[in-house]
Amino acid sequence: MAAYTSDEEVDKSYTRLRATFLSGKTKSIAWRKWQLKQVWWLVNDNKQQLLDALHTDLNKHNYESFFTECTGVLNDVLDHLEHIEVWTKPKHPEGSLVMNYLMGATLSPEPRGLVLIIGPWNFPISLILQPLVAAITAGCTVLLKPSEMARASQACLEELIPRYLDNDAIRVITGGPAETTRLLQRQYDHIFFTGSPGVGRHIALAAAKHLTPTVLELGGQGPSVVTASADIDFAAKSIVSTKYINAGQICLAVNHVLAHPSIAAKLVERMQYHLKQFDLDGSKAMTKIINRKNFDRLKSAIEASNGTVVYGGVADAEALNIRPTILTDVKATDPIMNDEIFGPICPILIATTAEAIQSINSKPHPLAIYIFSHNQKEIDEIIASTISGGVTVNDTLLHSAVPGAPFGGVGESGYGAYHGAYGFTEFSHIRIISQPGRLVRSFFSLRFPPYSKQDLNKIDIKNRLGFKRGETMADQTIRLEQALWNKGGQILRWTIVFCFVVLADKWSGSWLGLWWLTTQAGRLAKQLELSNASILSFHRRIWT
Repeated sequence: MAAYTSDEEVDKSYTRLRATFLSGKTKSIAWRKWQLKQVWWLVNDNKQQLLDALHTDLNKHNYESFFTECTGVLNDVLDHLEHIEVWTKPKHPEGSLVMNYLMGATLSPEPRGLVLIIGPWNFPISLILQPLVAAITAGCTVLLKPSEMARASQACLEELIPRYLDNDAIRVITGGPAETTRLLQRQYDHIFFTGSPGVGRHIALAAAKHLTPTVLELGGQGPSVVTASADIDFAAKSIVSTKYINAGQICLAVNHVLAHPSIAAKLVERMQYHLKQFDLDGSKAMTKIINRKNFDRLKSAIEASNGTVVYGGVADAEALNIRPTILTDVKATDPIMNDEIFGPICPILIATTAEAIQSINSKPHPLAIYIFSHNQKEIDEIIASTISGGVTVNDTLLHSAVPGAPFGGVGESGYGAYHGAYGFTEFSHIRIISQPGRLVRSFFSLRFPPYSKQDLNKIDIKNRLGFKRGETMADQTIRLEQALWNKGGQILRWTIVFCFVVLADKWSGSWLGLWWLTTQAGRLAKQLELSNASILSFHRRIWT
């Protein structure tokens, strides 16, 4: 195995990245676009090399590797290139347009600075490159630390990133636990970590010494609740797919199933059926366990469980392969329920909806909850009674693929989020900039001493909302008109302003021409309506 990056080389990289950020180079939108496109070409030009590395590390099938590791990166590059100019543009704060104008107020997204991204071994390519895309879009300099456990992928990134990306702003370093510990002694402007809750605690502790903001993308014991009204066949197929893909080594995989007593037997039968269908290509098509340590951990978990193995349970130490395993007769106190499984083992627990909610709330907040039900009241009850990073109803994993939506955990499953604009925001500091005019500065002169000359009535805050003393919770209402104003207020306000401007233009003799344009638009709309009516009439005459 090649030696890890020396401390001397790490120091050089750290110093170079600090200097580059201070030079302002990465703040250029042109630089950011260029580097985003270079990430595209890095993946696009070297697909087979990346797939080969993933096969070496995890025995991943090429299709699975490309689907789970490459498509997300390529989509992110396109999404960030498409929106970078909108996301980076300074905006006015929400509130009074008049006050924003008088205060000269803007919100300016600015890069945090030098960021450290530490990647995991289970998706060693995508979970390094996707945060990198967000950091580039934000204008940061980046120090990348791939997982040392996925050696071929680490070597691949160590070769390709210097070849494609700006070495003054983006560097890759390698190391094991000892090297990472020393790496974390330095001060960064942001740390992004994907991995286990145990290591996440060490990252958070190290970051706290420098008050460094941190994103922790962790995991947890994410359950699947299968109720009596569920589509049992599809629920079974979707659940076991999370135990087959990447051999269940996914933070979003179903950890265990909480099945309603009335459907549990049928669910187990369909899970076995679909696993047999998944296995038609043979065991060689399935991802292996990353290393012997994790293989032994999972094998021991099966052996220590008091549940019954009804499917799988076959372990090949030489190939580091464990077949997808279904355990029934599992109780909440079973040893396998103590920690996140993170492997191809699926315990089935019997639980009503109420018991399922109680079970979820008895454990740390999971990264995801999967609900299979066709009873909306039941779905709403489970969502309202629990806390998780995300929820997918009547499927698994898909909430993490919603375009523009944040992905992240809560509590022990992590904090912070990324994907789309949320990733850009995580690596940015929203800086409020105010340039008040003389009138505003004069108004705020009331803040200057001596206070004995000031009138308290000038700064008193009046109850403009009109709520009354003595109100109880029962007195609280949500006015429909207020809700509509809050939801579509900005559009409505601008529409009203436009209408007043058009009417004023009419009264002034259409000096601006807006009234004329409005009437012409109305005539055109009427003509289109008549044309559509003529076309429909023509079709009716032909076909009747």
